[in-house]
Amino acid sequence: MWPDGARCAVALTFDLDAESVWIAENPENVNKPGVLSQGRYGPRVGVPLILDLLRDEALPATFFIVGKVAEDYPEAIQLIAARGHELAVHGYTHTSPSAQTREQEETSISRTLTILKKYRPRIDGYRSPSWDFSQNTLDLLGRYGLSYSSNMMDDIRPYIHPGTSVVELPIQWILDDAPHFWFGLEAWNKKISTPSEVREIWETEFEGIYELGGCFVLTMHPQIIGRPSRLRLLRDFVAFVRSHDGVWFATCAEIAEQARRHLARPMS
Repeated sequence: MWPDGARCAVALTFDLDAESVWIAENPENVNKPGVLSQGRYGPRVGVPLILDLLRDEALPATFFIVGKVAEDYPEAIQLIAARGHELAVHGYTHTSPSAQTREQEETSISRTLTILKKYRPRIDGYRSPSWDFSQNTLDLLGRYGLSYSSNMMDDIRPYIHPGTSVVELPIQWILDDAPHFWFGLEAWNKKISTPSEVREIWETEFEGIYELGGCFVLTMHPQIIGRPSRLRLLRDFVAFVRSHDGVWFATCAEIAEQARRHLARPMS
């Protein structure tokens, strides 16, 4: 499936949620500046540090961006775009599509597309807030010309959603920084994982996907992975991946296009 004889594709993806994820989690947080400051760290500090790491390692990445965050932090979006990374839709607010009417979900997608196209004329991808779909989502992706989704957990290789032209780039909770590092005031019983614990999980899963020739999609959040100790984790993990032959680092759009060409090829 992969170009130039590569054995495995790797996508480094970042969900830029900022304060929106905390407000979606609990609307009362809008009046709690201390809670919201956790999200604000993402565009203010996390994004520049991540972009420097990607520059140093000569790596492409895909940033799934909440539309409201793009409005609130245009300098961060401009910096991401100027560094050549892919921009993709992550809803207008961090509200699950299953909690929206069709009209609300459509507005969320179209409004965010309009915002992001100010920075990049072509936007290909969609990641739902909380990886959640409604019965209308796939139809809306087709209507607005979004060619791929990165939301489902039912494979380790890309596939095309039946009855559509939308390529799916599968994800998984274990390959997301939030389940390991997320901490909120409502859940003091949850331990924050150490970087070494998460590195072991990611490396072991990568080895399995690599052996099977799959697609490794790592989901991260600037407000979480952008902490100094976790950026070291990310840098060390990239070095581990690069120690394997035949690894193709690419944006989600590049992987989706390559997968589409392969899947459209007639079977012998």
